[in-house]
Amino acid sequence: MELGKQHCVACQEGAEAATDKEIHALRGEIPEWKLIGEDGVQKLQRQFSFPDFVSAMAFTQRVADLAEAEGHHPALLTEWGKVTVTWWTHKLDGLHQNDFICAARTDALIE
Repeated sequence: MELGKQHCVACQEGAEAATDKEIHALRGEIPEWKLIGEDGVQKLQRQFSFPDFVSAMAFTQRVADLAEAEGHHPALLTEWGKVTVTWWTHKLDGLHQNDFICAARTDALIE
C-alpha cells in the first residue's frame, strides 16, 4: 500500500474509525509504532531518539510542517534527546487510515 506516499483525505460526515482488521493490516507498514489506548481512544505512538535537544526540536518542526501540510495534527512531546509523536483522529476518537499515513510519513522524516 505504501502509506508514506499517500496523503490524508478529509473525514467526511459518517466516517468511521478503522476496524481491528484494518488496523492489523496497516500496522504492518509501520512496525516501529505502538498501538496505545488513552481514555478508551486507540492511538499510534512512537518515540524518536536524537543526540541533543536542538536535533529533537528540528525534528519536531519537521513533524509540525507535515501536520500543517496534511491538515492532520498529532500530539508532540519534545524532550532532551527524544520526541514522542502520537497520531489519532480527534473527530472519530480513534484511528483512521490518515493516522497510518501520517505515521509512515513521520518515519520518512528521519530517513
